[in-house]
Amino acid sequence: MVVLTPTRPEGAEPEDFHLSRRGLAAAVLASYALAARSAQAEPIVTDAAGLVTEMVMVETPDRAIPAFVARPDAKGRFPVVVVIPEVFGLHEYVRDVCRRLAKLGYVAISPDLFVRQGDPSKVANFAEIRKIVGDASEPQIMGDVAATLTFIKAQKYADKGKIAMTGFCWGGAIVWLSSARFKDLKAGAAWYGRLSAPKPGEFLGEPNRTWPLQVVGQLGAPVLGLYAGKDGGIPVSDVEAMRAALVAAKKARSDLVLYPDSQHGFHADYRASYDATAAADAWNRMLAHFAANGVKPKSYR
Repeated sequence: MVVLTPTRPEGAEPEDFHLSRRGLAAAVLASYALAARSAQAEPIVTDAAGLVTEMVMVETPDRAIPAFVARPDAKGRFPVVVVIPEVFGLHEYVRDVCRRLAKLGYVAISPDLFVRQGDPSKVANFAEIRKIVGDASEPQIMGDVAATLTFIKAQKYADKGKIAMTGFCWGGAIVWLSSARFKDLKAGAAWYGRLSAPKPGEFLGEPNRTWPLQVVGQLGAPVLGLYAGKDGGIPVSDVEAMRAALVAAKKARSDLVLYPDSQHGFHADYRASYDATAAADAWNRMLAHFAANGVKPKSYR
C-alpha cells in the first residue's frame, strides 16, 4: 500500500513518505497536492450545483493575486469565510472546502498566497515546497490577507459585517495571527496550525516571524483551535500552553479542542491521516463557533 502522509504543520520531511507513480498520477489527475495525496484515499467531492464558483484577481500593494470564490447562486448578501490554504497552496482539497461552505450559505474565498513563489501543489519534492513557502514573508502574507478582506467586503454578494476565517496546517497559524490583527474578522477556526517556533531544521520562513503564542493578548476575534494528539510537529504541551495563555489573557471566547487519537491533517480527506469522525466533529464545532459569534447563514439551525 502506498501512503503519502505529511505529519507536520508545514507538510513533511523527505523521510515521511515516498512518492509512487500511481500516487503521482492520481494526484495530477485530481489536482490534489502531489506531495500529500494517498493513493487509497477517497476524497470528498462537492459539486457546484446551486453555486457560483470562479477565480478572481485580488489587488495587493505589489501585484494582483488569484483567489478562488464559491458562493450561493442567489440574490442577497451572505456571510463570508476566508479559507487559508495548507502548505500545499490552493489545490482541489481547498477548493472543495470552499464549495462545502458555499453549500451552507457562505461566501468562501481562498487566496493563492504563494503565487509569487510558485505552486507547491504541483511539486513532489518537499525541499522545493519548503523553499516556495519559506520565501513567502510574513509581511507579504499579512498584506495579501488584508487585500483579500478589502476585496471581499466590496462585493455586492458579501455581508461585510459577518466575516470569519479558517485555515489548515500552515494556514491554521495564519488564522491565529490574522485574528490578532484584522478587526474585520469576527471569528477564526485554526486547524492544527503551529503555535510556537519549530525545532531547528523544520523552519519555514523568516527566523524572527511571529507565532500564535506571541499574540494571544492581541486577539480581537475569538479563535477555536482544532488539534491532534498524535501530531508529529505540534506537541500536546503547546496546545496546553495556548490554552493556559488564553485563560491568562482572559480570552474566554477562544478555546482549543484536542482529538487525542488523530494525526496532523485529520480533516484532509485526500490523505491517509484523514479521520472522518474527528473531522466531522471539528467541522460542526467550527460552524457552531462561527454562528455563536454572529457569522452564520440564514439556513443555519
